[in-house]
Amino acid sequence: MIRPAKISEIPYILSITQACAIKMQENGIFQWNEHYPSKEAFCNDIDRKELFVITENNAIVGSIVISTLVDEEYKPVKWLTPNGNSTYIHRLSVHPNQQGKGFAQQMMDYAEAYTKDNGFISVRLDTFSQNKRNQRFYEQRGYQKLGNIYFPKQSEHPFYCYELVL
Repeated sequence: MIRPAKISEIPYILSITQACAIKMQENGIFQWNEHYPSKEAFCNDIDRKELFVITENNAIVGSIVISTLVDEEYKPVKWLTPNGNSTYIHRLSVHPNQQGKGFAQQMMDYAEAYTKDNGFISVRLDTFSQNKRNQRFYEQRGYQKLGNIYFPKQSEHPFYCYELVL
């Protein structure tokens, strides 16, 4: 089940993202670190009603942010659609013990339906250039790679921007 997250669940969500960070680092992917994702970011997501969790047997196994807020880093990207009518996916995570069971697919299905149902025309996101698994995941869903952005606190390597027009 996918539902809005509660403020009381942020510590558990952070434990999932930290487990994901460790797993990625073990695989040579230095995408998430002590700066990101942060408690502050998740608190802001809750305030904006944009943080969702997926549960299995009443336990949270992952989370996703479906936002309408355009990050400054995204403004120079040459998107497929005009700005102002898209949602943005951030901080998609599934606990490493639960990966490979379709939870990320379910959350993306939910995000794409949410986007369409709320009158938006596209979904935008970024993924780390060193994370080939994520790139394949989004490309198999029909997302088009458009340009690079940088988050210096996370990595010297670029993040690839993707968009899916619905």
